[in-house]
Amino acid sequence: MAMSCFDVIYIFHVFTMYIQRDTMNVGKNSLTRNNMPTINVRTDEKLKRDATKVLSKMGLDLSRAIKMFLHQVVITESIPFEVKTANRFRPEEERALLKEMEETMALVKAGKIKPYSSAEEMTKDILKDL
Repeated sequence: MAMSCFDVIYIFHVFTMYIQRDTMNVGKNSLTRNNMPTINVRTDEKLKRDATKVLSKMGLDLSRAIKMFLHQVVITESIPFEVKTANRFRPEEERALLKEMEETMALVKAGKIKPYSSAEEMTKDILKDL
C-alpha cells in the first residue's frame, strides 16, 4: 500500500501530538524524555545516513520516524507498509514468478519449449513465419 504525501503529513501531525503529549509533565507518573525507555537498533552506517537524509527532507529525525513506525504497528497490528523483496516484488509475487520459472525450465529440459539465448533471437524466430 503506497502512501501519498498527504498520508505522511497526516501521520506526522498525529504523531507529533502523541510526542507532545508524551513529553508533557502531567503528574508524577508522566513520561518525559528523561525517563522514556530507549530502543537500540543496529544497522550499517550507510543505511542510517541515507535514511536520516531522506527523513530530514520530510522534517523528521530518525527517532520520530521510528516512533511513527511503532505507533502504526500498534494501530494496524501489522507492518504498516508493503514489504518488497530485493527485486521489488511482494514476497508472494516473487514466489509465484520463481515457481513459474522452474516450471518453464522443466518444460525446456523436456524439449517442450524451445530455449532462446536472447530476446533478439526469440523475436527473429517468431517473425520468420509471418
